[in-house]
Amino acid sequence: MDLSVAPLIVSVAYSFRFRKFASVNKLPQWEKLFNNALILSAILFALDFVFRGGELMKWVWHLYLILLIVIPFRQKELQPLRMFIFAFVPYVAVDFVSDLMEILSNDFFKTNEAYFKSAGTIAFIWFVALLYSQNRQSKAAEKERIKRLHEDELNRAIALRKVELEALVSERTAELTKQKEELEQALEELRNTQSQLIQSEKMASLGELTAGIAHEIQNPLNFVNNFSEVSNELLDEMAAEMDQGHKEEVQQILSDLKKNLEKINHHGKRADSIVKGMLQHSRASTGQKELTDINQLADEYMRLAYHGLRAKDKSFNAKFDADFDDTIGKINVIPQDFGRVILNLLTNAFYAVNEKKKSLGESYQPSVLITTKKRETGVEIKVIDNGNGIPAKVIDKIFQPFFTTKPTGAGTGLGLSLCYEIVTKSHGGELKVETKEGEGSIFTIHLPV
Repeated sequence: MDLSVAPLIVSVAYSFRFRKFASVNKLPQWEKLFNNALILSAILFALDFVFRGGELMKWVWHLYLILLIVIPFRQKELQPLRMFIFAFVPYVAVDFVSDLMEILSNDFFKTNEAYFKSAGTIAFIWFVALLYSQNRQSKAAEKERIKRLHEDELNRAIALRKVELEALVSERTAELTKQKEELEQALEELRNTQSQLIQSEKMASLGELTAGIAHEIQNPLNFVNNFSEVSNELLDEMAAEMDQGHKEEVQQILSDLKKNLEKINHHGKRADSIVKGMLQHSRASTGQKELTDINQLADEYMRLAYHGLRAKDKSFNAKFDADFDDTIGKINVIPQDFGRVILNLLTNAFYAVNEKKKSLGESYQPSVLITTKKRETGVEIKVIDNGNGIPAKVIDKIFQPFFTTKPTGAGTGLGLSLCYEIVTKSHGGELKVETKEGEGSIFTIHLPV
């Protein structure tokens, strides 16, 4: 190595070591000082190069290197680097003495120049070796310090987490205890209401019927009201005619009154039959089978289901039709229960076509058809719609309790399961479904005769 650059190398290495120490130990004033020292080293080297190593630059370097030793030596915060300073001293001393002897006793210097150079080289190597050793020790110490800091932070985090976990466990235990009590109470309430839920679902169809019944009963009531008003007017006319002694006109008015009363009686009986049908549906099933006209039952519930949906959504409109086999006659069923089955299937069919209508708009014509047919093995009833159909992945679940394809709040999932139970268990029949997604569904009831 050319020793002419040695002052630059040792000053830069020396300044770097102090700057790093100041940075790690948060000593900004010393970090700034040794940053300036690095810049000054570069400036001195440039001047030395310009003046081609003149005598003046030699002594400027000596002064600069001595200052680098003296300034940090007595600083308390820099005491950990005292050994590093001592490693720097031999090189500075040998270089200084060598140049001093060259001036004071040139003959002595020339005679021993080789020794001075050897001593300078050794001092330089000693400085570099100690710098390397201290760097390794510093890195090892820094790693150990970081490791200790990490361990301390980890221990603090563990301790803090332990406290948090203990508090969390305590809080969670209290919550679980409270939840256990609430669940026990909820379970007891569930047991108390479970039996009522199925019965409530059986009665839920009453709400669907209400709007349809209101529509059906409105017509006869309108007739009753209208003919009552007309009859009242006729009585006033008859009183006037009687006062005037017009017997023929009185007889004519009496004839009109009789006809009005007959019409009032007819429509009153019609309203009475609708109310009785409603009451029959709303009361609990007796479980007794009765000879029932299935065609009439199906026709009545189709109109009630349609008008019930219309009452909820005035914009809804659908084509509904029936194809009844008149050769069936009356068959033994439980009227209240079987009426609920037909109503539920029809309500679902109207709901399906209404949902499809909302998505497709005017390009789609909703349609629901109910048919009855006498077979060799019994009676077959079908409810057919051209709605969205049932997805294949859930087709096996639709008769399970509490399963529904309707949005949350739109159904309980008990309707079809109750239909299945009434048809299969109460009547010994079969309830099956055929469906094609996007095209519609066919629910088929088969009742043995």
